[in-house]
Amino acid sequence: MSTNRITTRFAPSPTGALHLGNARTALFSWLFARHHGGRFVLRIEDTDTERSKEAFTVALMEDLAWLGLEWDAGPGREASGEEFYQSRRGAVYERHSATLAARGLTYPCFCTPLELELSRKAQLAAGRPPRYAGTCRELSAEALAGKRAQGIAPTTRFRVPTGRRVEFDDMVHGAQSFATDDIGDFIVRRADGSAAFFFCNAIDDAEMGITHVLRGEDHLTNTPRQLLLLAALDLRAPTYGHLSLLVGADGTPLSKRHGATSVREFCERGYLPVALTNHLFRLGHSSSENGVLTPDGMARAFSVKHLGRAPARFEESQLNVWQREVAHHMPLEESERWLDAETPRDIDAARRRAFIAAIRPNVLLPSDVARWREVVFGGAPVLDASSLARVQEAGTGFFRAAADAAAARGGDLDAIVSAVRAATGAKGQALWRPLRLALTGSPEGPELAPLLRAMADAAIHDRLRRFA
Repeated sequence: MSTNRITTRFAPSPTGALHLGNARTALFSWLFARHHGGRFVLRIEDTDTERSKEAFTVALMEDLAWLGLEWDAGPGREASGEEFYQSRRGAVYERHSATLAARGLTYPCFCTPLELELSRKAQLAAGRPPRYAGTCRELSAEALAGKRAQGIAPTTRFRVPTGRRVEFDDMVHGAQSFATDDIGDFIVRRADGSAAFFFCNAIDDAEMGITHVLRGEDHLTNTPRQLLLLAALDLRAPTYGHLSLLVGADGTPLSKRHGATSVREFCERGYLPVALTNHLFRLGHSSSENGVLTPDGMARAFSVKHLGRAPARFEESQLNVWQREVAHHMPLEESERWLDAETPRDIDAARRRAFIAAIRPNVLLPSDVARWREVVFGGAPVLDASSLARVQEAGTGFFRAAADAAAARGGDLDAIVSAVRAATGAKGQALWRPLRLALTGSPEGPELAPLLRAMADAAIHDRLRRFA
């Protein structure tokens, strides 16, 4: 894979639904690549064989496609000899593991989970940061033979050099410096021989020509370990940028207690992908662009200089602002497709279009259609006491004139209004409020004229006549 141009990646683990935080990471990585005319790579990190599921992989690729984040290389877009599932890249990790071993940079570790936990607790009790104590780092040949004779399957640890500092410039957090003495030797191969995250993640970035990595700030402390590994293998390291945490409105990490947290949930509720990406674009990324942006528009406006360090708050109410803006300005044909499942099956295409055109300024999500579907195509609305009093106050002459106009001109609102005005002299709210209540049962809602174009003439007449 070429390294002559900027190449970013998104590397999810298929152990669950695509979370909004990961979706934002994917979006920012995609935008960074597109802004620079580069490449965006999708890699599936499925080495957790117990939790990784093919169904999750399929779902997350569908979710990325729904968001408009098409990848240039990855599953379904492989060139000859390329592989983007970590579970199928074992030979690659074995080759690099052998190189580290040949250079004396790794060693077998026979410590049990219990021993490691006891060591960790002892260090914490002594007020020291927990790190591997180096118990197996300098085992003699005899000690190694004894451990192997006991049938203990060892992990493989990387020898972290002592007395040094690992320094790098983070695209979001700026200059970073870590003392190697605070890191501790870390596992690169598990006891079953599989590659650990630090190891395979760093190697894949180098092998796939990834030049820039945007990922969550929870990985910031992983970076010095990966830089040490890449340097030990004489591999090129990417430039890292660690994104702020995505939190709920209360400032705590986004979770189910805040409501929907996955892309799939928002898709199934009827949110529009452009609305969701426009909201995510502004979470932890400042922009002077205030209106709805296309994906290409977001790419042009994206800059790592505008990424913030403070946690970004996800609030559904703010997402609804973008949803409303997108939904109310999309072409009518798109609205018809978006709301098709919620419109009656037994009406003709012209009436369906008239119905959608009338209600869409009052629809945030497809589920909102049900209310207006009942108003337009259901029975006469039942009025509460206050509304009934307001209708009766208008008088029978008011509704007799309205009903007669409807009998003659159908849903022509201008004709109905003119007839009422001529018969009663009513105007303003005294004219419009009783009409709206009698016809829809609600004091507010879509404009009456387009709503009546979707309603059957007989229904309009009957709803007015009952108060005459």
